[in-house]
Order: sequence, then structure tokens, then C-alpha cells
Amino acid sequence: MAGLSPQIINLVIIFGMMQVSKKIPFDDPTVLNGVRALYIGSNLIIAAIYGYVLLQINKKKDLTTLKYVEPAPMGSSEEGKLVTTTVHAYDTQQAKASFRSQLMGIGMMCFMHLYMKYTNPLLIQSIIPLKSAFEANLVQIHLFGKPASGDLKRPFKAAAGLMSGLQSGAAQSDKKAVEAAERAGRGGVKDE
Repeated sequence: MAGLSPQIINLVIIFGMMQVSKKIPFDDPTVLNGVRALYIGSNLIIAAIYGYVLLQINKKKDLTTLKYVEPAPMGSSEEGKLVTTTVHAYDTQQAKASFRSQLMGIGMMCFMHLYMKYTNPLLIQSIIPLKSAFEANLVQIHLFGKPASGDLKRPFKAAAGLMSGLQSGAAQSDKKAVEAAERAGRGGVKDE
């Protein structure tokens, strides 16, 4: 499946797992507990990956200054805000956001499974978040040792998705945009 976008691959996995989950006897407590264990194990692996990445970020402690223009909120008439931070602070912020996102997914899954009694999503949510964690920019840089250039250049581009057209746009890190924001006096306070 090389060359296909991650969203297409996710859809193929989801549709495939939906077909597989129809054949799984979730009413059998042993099978249900096995799928629950798979889901919990998957989330423990994801947490371990993000924990390791955070350790690597803190170990490297890259204090290189990073300047970019954060886009204005969608629907706002104001211009983007200049953000001056360090690579270490930016990576730490991104790692914490990824972990928060994982916790939100767990919360939603707990609600769906424990309160609404849905069992099929357990199987799908054991695979898709794990795949997404391995595709994350920070994991590519700090776990797999890929250079932070091209698509992995900071600030990271927002992942394209179904709702990406509704988002306010990508952060701009080109020299022209940063200088224009500096001249306009929009932001620029260094985060520590």
C-alpha cells in the first residue's frame, strides 16, 4: 500500500476490520475480554511510545530558537500571531498534545463501550491509533531518527483530514512571514 495517503489506508483498515468484527462472537465473554485486552495493550504501547519520545526530547533539550506565525482562528479578521519558542518547548508541547489526544480517544471509547455497550469499535481502535502513533512526526524524528526536514520540518503541518478545509491553515515559518509579523508587532514573546 505504499504511495497511498494515510487517510485512505485508515479507511481500508476500518472497512476491513468492520467486516472482520461481524464474524467475531462478542457475546462470548472470553472473546470480549481478549478484545478488551488488545485495546488496553495497544493504548499501553502508544503511551510507552509517547513517554519514550518525551524522554528523548528532554534528553536532547534542543534550545534552538524556532519562530513561526500561528494562523488566526477561523472566522477571525485578525492576522496570525508570531510565536517565538525553542525546539525543545515546541516538541514538548506537541508530545503533550498527542498524549492528550490519546486520552480523549480512550475517554470516548470508554463511553461508547461501557455506557452504550458498543464492542465493535474496540477492535478498530486497537489498530488505527497505534498506526497513527507510529506515523506521528515526533515519533519519526525522536524514535526512528529521521532528520527534521521536509515534511518533518518544524512547525509541523497539520495532518490533512476530512475536516482540514475547516481549519484555519498551517503555521508559516518562512522568513518573509516571520519578518512581517515582527514588524507588525503581533506576538513574539518567547515561551520558556
